[in-house]
Amino acid sequence: MKTSQMLFTTLREVPAEAETTSHRLMLRAGLIRKLASGVYSFLPLGLKVLKKVEQIIREEMDNEGAQELLMSALLPAEYYQASGRWDVFGPNMFRLKDRGGRDFCLGPTHEEIFTNTVKSEVKSYKQLPLTLYQIQTKYRDESRPRFGVMRSREFVMKDAYSFDLTSEGLDISYEKMYRAYCKAFSRMDLDYIVVDADSGAMGGSGSQEFMVKSDTGEDIIAFCETCGYAANDEKAACIVLPCEKEEPKEMIKIETPDAKTIDELVSFMGTDAKHFVKTLIYRGGDKYVAVLVRGDREVNETKLLNYLGCTEEELELACADKVREFTKAEVGFAGPVGLDIPVICDNEVYAMSNFIVGANETGYHFDNVNIKDFTCEAVLDIRTITDGDPCPVCGKPVKTTSGIEVGHIFKLGTKYTEALDCTCLDENGKQTTIIMGCYGIGVTRSISAIIEQHSDENGIIWPLSVAPYHVCVVPVQASNEEQMALAEKIYEDLKARGIEVILDDRNERVGVKFKDMDLIGIPVRITVGKKAGENIVEYKLRKDSEVLELSYEDAINETLKYLNR
Repeated sequence: MKTSQMLFTTLREVPAEAETTSHRLMLRAGLIRKLASGVYSFLPLGLKVLKKVEQIIREEMDNEGAQELLMSALLPAEYYQASGRWDVFGPNMFRLKDRGGRDFCLGPTHEEIFTNTVKSEVKSYKQLPLTLYQIQTKYRDESRPRFGVMRSREFVMKDAYSFDLTSEGLDISYEKMYRAYCKAFSRMDLDYIVVDADSGAMGGSGSQEFMVKSDTGEDIIAFCETCGYAANDEKAACIVLPCEKEEPKEMIKIETPDAKTIDELVSFMGTDAKHFVKTLIYRGGDKYVAVLVRGDREVNETKLLNYLGCTEEELELACADKVREFTKAEVGFAGPVGLDIPVICDNEVYAMSNFIVGANETGYHFDNVNIKDFTCEAVLDIRTITDGDPCPVCGKPVKTTSGIEVGHIFKLGTKYTEALDCTCLDENGKQTTIIMGCYGIGVTRSISAIIEQHSDENGIIWPLSVAPYHVCVVPVQASNEEQMALAEKIYEDLKARGIEVILDDRNERVGVKFKDMDLIGIPVRITVGKKAGENIVEYKLRKDSEVLELSYEDAINETLKYLNR
């Protein structure tokens, strides 16, 4: 393709809205353009990358025996109502009515729809096992779309669903998808880690995420270099180190004027945060609870909502008026002693002795509080793991890092097949509920992840497998007939060999051309300059700084060798 014929616009300035490397570069390189908050158009260069990522995923899915189909994105409400998720998705679901008043949504995910299809088409165990997938646009009304296509309201996703007669069959299907994902992400040249994860609104039992390590990732991964344990921070189990119990002391009330936060209390009382217990009041649906964690810890809201059985949208910190109603004190002085709402205690707090809590009286705290001084509804792991905490498997210190979730696989079991009465006849002629697995890849998000890991100060450095074009041929002066003749010859020669190549025939300064080609990340650059009459060109790889002078023939051969390695 010649740049003079392309829809090709790069930006010199960094867009103000772009916070992450991938968002900035996708806009600057002309891969995407914003239509509305969380809604983007893919321009030709971006679409070529998108299609290549899709094809990698498609090939690995097909290699494992999965079959591709395509469902509608406009979905009737009754299937989600049958599973209970019409309400679970809450405001994240785009809802609409047709002219007859019938409820529809724009598909956020398709478990129910695939289940209904299998219910209609599969009648016998002889048709199982079966894995179906699609690559399709999904819609979720994110409350805070950000980071470009990494968290958007419209995105491309590969979702797959396996259907088996037995749990053992599900294990085999799950392993096939695990293998397909590993191969696909490796082909994209992503540095990823597989972690245990929470199933969230999708439900089911076993769940793992494929996380790409990145400083801009929204998720936190905890991993152990000793035993290999890995989990996201929503799922990572926190264990309590053995400690010697102190003899309980007499509980005393201490005046703590103007000291509400842990930092203020630490300074005021001359101790450290490990001697304090925070009391945080949450609303989970219609229920209010107080959650206790050590002063230097954070409540893990995913663990909390799983315990309460509510959705993410139904869980929130209580407002100041509710805190005052329950504690009879200003915010910052809540404590469990005498509190008239259920108390959920982190297992680390349960092992503590003689700790400090709010006294439910403005300006006061209790010291030397012990578990016997209040009633707990539950004692469980309710905090977020941190760097250096003991590994729940081997006990060695874990490390934490940021990551981008690009894939998620679930063992769903019969959550959806029971709700939608999806059964088939087993070997004995008995109607048996089919067992499901669910497997998703964020296709557009994977593009962001690739750029986060493959870029520098000059722009994108595409892996060969997903680059929009593999080679750019750059004549220094498009007005020079000799240079253009050799550039055209190289361009046509590479095209004839099936190479995706750009000829930058713009009447621009060569420095501008170089900057643009580096920005959009073309892997190989062949520059035709003043030695064109000698059939000498410059050969450079985007990922390297070295520039080689080669004959026209050698440049072609080096290109082929590099692309076919």
